[in-house]
Amino acid sequence: MSSNNEAKVFLGSKEITKDAKVEIKSPYDSKVVSVAQVCSADDAKEAVSIAKEAFESCAKSTLAQRISWLEDVAKTLQENKEDFALTIAKEVAKPISFARVEVDRCIETIKLTAMELVNLGGETIPTDVMPSGKKTMAYYRREPIGVVVAITPFNFPLNLVAHKIAPALGAGNSVVLKPTPEAPLTAYKLAKAFINSPYAIKDALSVVYGDAEVGSALVKHPDVHKISFTGSVPVGNIIIREAGIKKVTLELGGNAATYIDKSADISSAATRCAFGAFVNSGQVCISLQRIYVHKDVYEKFAKAMVEQTSKLKVGSPYDEDTFMGPLINQESKERAFEWIESAKSEGAKVAVGGVEIDGSFAPTVMVDVRDDMNIVCQEVFAPIVSLVAVDGYDEAIVKMNDSEYGLQYSIFSNDLSQTYRFVDDAKCGGVVINDIPTLRFDVQPYGGVKFSGIGREGPKFALQEFTQVKSVVICS
Repeated sequence: MSSNNEAKVFLGSKEITKDAKVEIKSPYDSKVVSVAQVCSADDAKEAVSIAKEAFESCAKSTLAQRISWLEDVAKTLQENKEDFALTIAKEVAKPISFARVEVDRCIETIKLTAMELVNLGGETIPTDVMPSGKKTMAYYRREPIGVVVAITPFNFPLNLVAHKIAPALGAGNSVVLKPTPEAPLTAYKLAKAFINSPYAIKDALSVVYGDAEVGSALVKHPDVHKISFTGSVPVGNIIIREAGIKKVTLELGGNAATYIDKSADISSAATRCAFGAFVNSGQVCISLQRIYVHKDVYEKFAKAMVEQTSKLKVGSPYDEDTFMGPLINQESKERAFEWIESAKSEGAKVAVGGVEIDGSFAPTVMVDVRDDMNIVCQEVFAPIVSLVAVDGYDEAIVKMNDSEYGLQYSIFSNDLSQTYRFVDDAKCGGVVINDIPTLRFDVQPYGGVKFSGIGREGPKFALQEFTQVKSVVICS
């Protein structure tokens, strides 16, 4: 394996290798595509120690330097777009066309962060507003919070790293990144772009690899001031228990749902729903999993959904026209088949899919599904979508909200009053009207309620998460 495919450790700005290494194999053809270092809890602790020392320089750096830093990294990504896209395709088997989209989005995320830094300020406060007050010069400002730990997932191994480290570093913090074990090289290349930039702050960013041992050492460390995690609910629960008194952002699971009203454009809705359910092999927190369809148009919509799903090409992530590749690992594929068998045993039927295509789990539409089946109650995280017939909006919104998750929901309807009601009624972090709940713009606030998480991402909102307020009063 070439050293160009080796993800090295960054302890601050110092690049090191370890004696122990692990090979990363492509989910598509099992070929070795990258090599990562095996880190220990001691490596994690050393990274935090370096970040603690670097924080003073980070906090004192000028806003102009940090903006130039982000802009330079975005330029590096643009100049090496195809290499980054191919690395994503190799490590997580994301189709190359969608991998390019992720690189584009990563560039935009970093640029948006640089833009938002200009507005990262406070405001003056009238301390004589009440009789007990008096005139002063009072204001508040935002300051960097300290050492940030960023833990990122495999499904967007580039852009979701940028969503954490760009605003964290841009705000003047130091960062220790623990990327997903499935895509270490993708994260390493992005980190290297930050560290090698002529505008970089020395030792501001460290990168360590590993699973529970390394993650726990980072989360528990008393010198860590902020944790930003994207991943599963069980791990999120562990982080909350172990973190102690720290600021925490958790972007956890989802069970995204939509309602198809009888007034909707059925053909358009089916086209978008097929995309939302199966893009990235359903491995998206806001993958469309539950579709509640008005009973008057249920059969028509189901037919259209099957037609659109059947058009999607499953195959090699390196082919330009592939829509969907394999799941991240064999365990995920086996779990997908278990979901199907469980639903069938409860009375549901497979309308299309439910089989393997060249080793990949095919996009699958389930019909005759009831809302009490496990396949709609739990997060599936696979290319499976379930259709449930309902009497109308009132029944649909109750069923949509009857979930322990609340990330994003949507509605397809040409009834204006119904869409207004939906905005108020949906118990989730984001709603979409006349499109899929899988729709996300990187500029928007993103996060959920209930078990879907705590806090919000998106450059403007992440900058607030990575800073703290200091109140200042100047008396004459």
